[in-house]
Amino acid sequence: MQQPIAILDSGVGGLTVVKEVMRQLPREKIIYFGDTARAPYGPRPAEEVTRFTREIVDYLIQYRPKMLVIACNTATAVALEDIRSRVSIPVVGVIHPGARAANGRTQRGIIGVIGTEGTIRSGAYEQALKQLSPSVEVISLACPRFVPLVEQGNFRSDETYAAVSESLESLKQRKLDTLILGCTHYPFLAETIAEVMGKEITLISSADETAREISTILYDRNRMARSDDQPVHQFFCSGEPRMFKSITQQWLGEQIELTPVVWQVPNIV
Repeated sequence: MQQPIAILDSGVGGLTVVKEVMRQLPREKIIYFGDTARAPYGPRPAEEVTRFTREIVDYLIQYRPKMLVIACNTATAVALEDIRSRVSIPVVGVIHPGARAANGRTQRGIIGVIGTEGTIRSGAYEQALKQLSPSVEVISLACPRFVPLVEQGNFRSDETYAAVSESLESLKQRKLDTLILGCTHYPFLAETIAEVMGKEITLISSADETAREISTILYDRNRMARSDDQPVHQFFCSGEPRMFKSITQQWLGEQIELTPVVWQVPNIV
């Protein structure tokens, strides 16, 4: 039962899922892989994203995880079913949990989705939302400027506000009442996004909902960690580790200060 939960992302975005898992499931050991050397995934062809995801999964499997979490919307959109066919453990993505949450919160049935170019191009959120409610209106918008800001640790600045305001200008003209942050990097910018969109718009973080789904699956399968021993988490990144470590420590705050962590830079690229 002490096998880890493996979480992978194109960079630091999946740390938003990690934070929620640490909060909801403090006994669980986490292995995190951020592919910072090859981020962002959004502009890349689907075949390339699938290949990168396979490589990371092949690397993580050696640690015998009890679950894989693809904490990247782009990789979820194009590679989720491929990965599920290759491994024998549960594989969770971030799209369906976010879609279910948005469908339950919208009052007018008009839902906005912002994400990377790859996620929006795939139509995965619109498909998931339409499956839940065929009459829902989905307004999708790619925001390619957001991920580079987050990967640079630039969460709150004049540059960030300008980028968010300019990117979301067209959405502000629509009558949506719910907005899905369809990239796990975007919660880093949630304060600015909320400020730009206005307090009447409900923001849905796929990261929060994904952590709840992880908890549900582990509970249903009787796979929850039972030891009272403090877990030792492992964080991997494929690129330059200093910024990755800095953002991780900043985002996870007390949770990472109070928990033993191993930092590693694997050579898979």
